[in-house]
Amino acid sequence: MQSTRRKYLAVVSAVGGGAITGCLGGNNSGSSTSNEITGPLSCDVGAIERVSSLPTPARGPSDAPVTVAVFEDFACPHCQTFTLEVTPKIVSNYVDRGEVQYQYFDFPIPVSQWSWRAASAARAVYSQIGDETNDATFFDFMTQIYEQQSELENNGYQILHDTASTTEVDDCFVAASAKQEPYRPVIENDRQQGIDRGVDSTPTLFVNGNVVSGTDWLTVESAIEAEL
Repeated sequence: MQSTRRKYLAVVSAVGGGAITGCLGGNNSGSSTSNEITGPLSCDVGAIERVSSLPTPARGPSDAPVTVAVFEDFACPHCQTFTLEVTPKIVSNYVDRGEVQYQYFDFPIPVSQWSWRAASAARAVYSQIGDETNDATFFDFMTQIYEQQSELENNGYQILHDTASTTEVDDCFVAASAKQEPYRPVIENDRQQGIDRGVDSTPTLFVNGNVVSGTDWLTVESAIEAEL
């Protein structure tokens, strides 16, 4: 891209776009007390084995010239705004054209217990799908959970179960994974990567390894264009 276009985008980003602020604070908490989920949803799949590693969920080609890495918390309202309003623009404008690989990392602040539980459910979805479709299914599930974020505190297990039922996965396994958090080591590893990179709020976004000062669309667009 020409330098004049880069400068233009930077100026526009500075004066407009409605910057998305972030979720701060909290502590590294959240735990499970039993294998069984009680209440309106009855799922008991027994104890689920802990999982220590999974590939990073990603959209776009691995050899794309630009890598966008995003650290998010499923219970953070600012992450909801970013996922529903900004991410689709990154995908349509850059990922679908092969110019960006978009990588997702969990970073539970945590805002609530669902910071961890929803993240574990999403990783359960990812782990059950074959290599050719697991990323697409993960991101679709993630988007649907963000759309229902405000209902998680009151009806979280049912939401995770019902959303998983729209995919080719075991919906009870997904709900039970939210309860037992067998993917917590994976999520903790993501979180530690974020800490090592200086992340202290969500969403936090990196473009080719450089932290972006904001997560509104114009700021993100400017950062990506500067790398193309």
